Amino acid sequence: MSPSTREMQDDETLNPATFWVLDGQALWNTPSGQKNVSCAQCHGEASSSMKGVAASFPKVVHHQLLSLEGQINMCREAKQQAAPLAMESKPLLSLATFIGHASKGMPITVSRSPLNAQDLDAGQRLYEQRIGQLNLSCAQCHTERAGLKLAGNFIPEAHPTGYPIYRLEWQTVGSLQRRLRNCMTGVRAEPYALGSKELTQLELFLMWRARYAA
Repeated sequence: MSPSTREMQDDETLNPATFWVLDGQALWNTPSGQKNVSCAQCHGEASSSMKGVAASFPKVVHHQLLSLEGQINMCREAKQQAAPLAMESKPLLSLATFIGHASKGMPITVSRSPLNAQDLDAGQRLYEQRIGQLNLSCAQCHTERAGLKLAGNFIPEAHPTGYPIYRLEWQTVGSLQRRLRNCMTGVRAEPYALGSKELTQLELFLMWRARYAA
């Protein structure tokens, strides 16, 4: 990043994602669904009850691998009797960004377990699988060539810390799965659908891989 971009990212008064955090805080405290209850009524103050939560996802919940966004929608349906929020919608991204903010600076706690081992291995296979007309894998760019340049830009190690995140190219906040779909389109592959099992498995592997890089 340029110094000016890094400054904008690190300063909450300059980072546009702050607006999503504030919108998420409002949604957190707003009753919703047929039960007319808010997230806060169950979980209390997010700064304490949600501390470290985002750093632990994706995880297996009731025998299903869920991203943080998937967990939010599961809670909405089960606890509020509310309709799930559309993937990549502003309300869902706002809630995820607000919850994620409570884990800012904390280490990733995703670890291998009997519950997630199959999904973690599947995510690694997806990371190493060549795809698209360019016949490239995630690993070829982000492991073998990390630190080099592509079209004048540094190739990162693909540690997905901080998502949902504001990207200048999007001019909005987006999820990690949106970023993964961008990469798939970039190598001319058919991207998996938002919320798909495959994208969530890949997200799980990337979070596990980044557990020492937070």
